[in-house]
Amino acid sequence: MDRTPDNPIAQQRSLLFVDDESNILSSLRRLFKPLGYKLFFANSGAAGLEILEQQSIDLIVSDMRMPEMDGADFLGRAARKWPDTIRLLLTGHSDMATTIKAINSGQIYYYISKPWDEGHIKVVIRQALEHKFLQNERSRLLELTQKQNEELAELNTGLENKVLQRTEELRQTMDKLKDAHNALQNNYDTTIRVFSSFIELSENAIAGHSHRVAEMADGLATRMGINDDYKKTIIHAALLHDIGKLGLPDSLINTPFKSLKPRDQKKVLEHAVIGQTILMALGPLQQASQLIRGHHERFDGHGYPDKLVGNEIPMGARILSVINDYDALISGTLETSVYSDSRAREYLEENKGSRYDPAVVDAFIDLLSEITDIDDTTMTAMSTNDLNQGMEVARDILTRNGLLLLPKGFVLSQKTIEQLRYLEKKYATTFTIFIHKS
Repeated sequence: MDRTPDNPIAQQRSLLFVDDESNILSSLRRLFKPLGYKLFFANSGAAGLEILEQQSIDLIVSDMRMPEMDGADFLGRAARKWPDTIRLLLTGHSDMATTIKAINSGQIYYYISKPWDEGHIKVVIRQALEHKFLQNERSRLLELTQKQNEELAELNTGLENKVLQRTEELRQTMDKLKDAHNALQNNYDTTIRVFSSFIELSENAIAGHSHRVAEMADGLATRMGINDDYKKTIIHAALLHDIGKLGLPDSLINTPFKSLKPRDQKKVLEHAVIGQTILMALGPLQQASQLIRGHHERFDGHGYPDKLVGNEIPMGARILSVINDYDALISGTLETSVYSDSRAREYLEENKGSRYDPAVVDAFIDLLSEITDIDDTTMTAMSTNDLNQGMEVARDILTRNGLLLLPKGFVLSQKTIEQLRYLEKKYATTFTIFIHKS
């Protein structure tokens, strides 16, 4: 699967491995040499910087613990001088504080624990290179779109205001991305969001699920009058609620929960306890870890893992239970079929008092009524083959890894439609495009 003819991403891609242990470098050389990458090796951070000065490097894999210059310092210097490189951390210890330092200073894409699984490290590097390619492709699409909008404005002055509006929306989106990137080094909340993205990349989850749950949890907590400190705890728990799924096979994660056999359902449910265990050592996240443990409890006491009843379940966990199931219903990961927004609301209503806290369900239904962009009467789902020039996108178009390709409100051109079809063919994927009804 990873051989060069079947993996065009590997062609002409250069990898730099930095580790002070020669046997580690030898193992990495043996593992990646047959895959078609251009490989470079350094036995220290200083030697790695010399190679970066002389060679164009796409991706760096650095050990954490090295004499003189550790991995955090080396990746930090690489990030400042060569920001376009993808940076991965290879760590053989469990010092979370040191790992977070490396993430903050080196802006790493992913960290891998020693001893590594050969299949896993190959997949991570391939996905990282695909991620970089899609980022470049997105920038090219945005640049192309801006140019086409300018040409349309010259041909038809009646469209001038719309072109300016779309261009401003794209500029605002890019500004937000830049702001998030700059804040990553010292912003705790942003770091958690980055970890959440890592979780979804690793588990092949439905793109953006945790972020959607967090966004709706923010709105629901505000509507219910929850104070800002506890609301932040709920948002952190929403972003990390699936961290316990990291060890589950794709066959379980990608199958609707209700279609799984009872023993497999039990394995999936165990992720709530595993998630709490992973986070309990981190003081600032201890309260969030309790909400993660309880987000599969039921209001009637028949939930998992502690069979808590009613108000024994933390309020934050009751909120996550409702929102998580709603998003799973409309994404097709809970029941055997994909639910519409209206059917998902009916499901929540039908399970008030049994699965869910009635007060939380009522507040959430009121919140959804104010969100017009998910109203079934205002949009329709289409494949790329059904798209026509001039249609307006009603929901963000994302890759399977949650990367934004086109924002909602974007007006499709024929060239953009052809690019979406090209990406589907190239990466053997399918986009479902939500379009505003005329």
